Amino acid sequence: MDNSEITRRDLAHIWHPCTQMKDHETLPLIPVKSAEGIWLEDFDGNRYIDSISSWWVNLFGHSNPYISKKLSEQASRLEHVLLAGFTHEPAVTLAERLCAIAPGSLNRLFFADNGSSAIEVALKMSYHAHLNRGELRPLFLSLTNSYHGETIGALSVGDVELYKKTYEPILIKSIQTPVPKDMSEESAREAADELEKILKSRGSEISAFIVEPLVQCAGGMHMYHPSYLTKAKGLCEEYGIHFIADEIAVGFGRTGTMFASEQADISPDFICLSKGLTGGFMPLAVVLTTDEIYGAFYCDYLEYKAFLHSHSYTGNPLGCSCANAVLDIFEKSDILGENRKRGELLGSLLEKFEKLDNVKEVRRTGMIAAVELQGYEPSERVNLKIFEYCLKRGVFVRPLGAVLYFMPPYVIGDSEMEMMVSVAYEAVKSL
Repeated sequence: MDNSEITRRDLAHIWHPCTQMKDHETLPLIPVKSAEGIWLEDFDGNRYIDSISSWWVNLFGHSNPYISKKLSEQASRLEHVLLAGFTHEPAVTLAERLCAIAPGSLNRLFFADNGSSAIEVALKMSYHAHLNRGELRPLFLSLTNSYHGETIGALSVGDVELYKKTYEPILIKSIQTPVPKDMSEESAREAADELEKILKSRGSEISAFIVEPLVQCAGGMHMYHPSYLTKAKGLCEEYGIHFIADEIAVGFGRTGTMFASEQADISPDFICLSKGLTGGFMPLAVVLTTDEIYGAFYCDYLEYKAFLHSHSYTGNPLGCSCANAVLDIFEKSDILGENRKRGELLGSLLEKFEKLDNVKEVRRTGMIAAVELQGYEPSERVNLKIFEYCLKRGVFVRPLGAVLYFMPPYVIGDSEMEMMVSVAYEAVKSL
């Protein structure tokens, strides 16, 4: 079996996500046979550095032996049981551990299946909590340039122009406030002032303000100063608005702290987690919230006051066992300290990009780095040119339009980091 055979069989049936399938008339698929650490290997024996942790999920590399072992052990005991009226030890342990390390007083946990579902849970829970207390707040507020997933509710609070244009007639009500334009404190203050204006005029209509703390990942890896979060949380408290931290991509050490919200010293009303939660092994998501919000639903039986949300695989034991294994790894090693060192190395390696005329900006937050290009029209599809150049040289990248970014697994070595950046640099230089 080789790459061409797998590709032929794939294209006969599979509709890939975030893909214009006609591109694959000329753009090669990458049939992955196996993976280990930071390396992907195809059926022809070619190997590629996974510079984006396979959509930001593989924190500790592919086929991590410890997570694999814990998954296998759990599969031999209990693969699944419904979480309505039942419970199991992996879910209980995971809930205890996440509530213990979460910032602030997030003492309640609701399970979901994926990031978009977690966003849906938080939005519904916020709206319903206000409703149970006699307040009708039909609006949600988010940042410009934001992305929170692709289910209807998650799309509604995002600000991706293509999605808005296509699905606007069926989206729920939301409004946007300007994201800080850069990583400076001045921009954070300016954006907070704009937020305050919106809250003064419409605060009583808004159920929750949802943000991606520090880094808008799908929004071109746009980054901003943590002081904005501090000011925004204070304003939300003033107007009785819930603060939702979408840490699906930035949680679990990506930004240099366990949760990005910690760098603003705030306690969100909700934190949504997924992606790295299971180290890339199983689909799982959680929403952490407060006893106060939980209490808005706690009463003698009244059907309309119960929180109305469920998934068949809610709290799946296999996913929970993987997530507990991920937390074990964090506890056994100084992952955050090691990540800060890796992030500094990544930043120093990227400095040479700043000398290229076609580079607009280089920016980094923890183990997330971006190189934004300039002078290209979308029709030029510069992202595909970079993708193909790097792939031929053993590095897998997936630029967001004219933004080349890196989010490698935490197990990447110095020499592998140097290879990843060097190949990408030559790709940009060759344009």
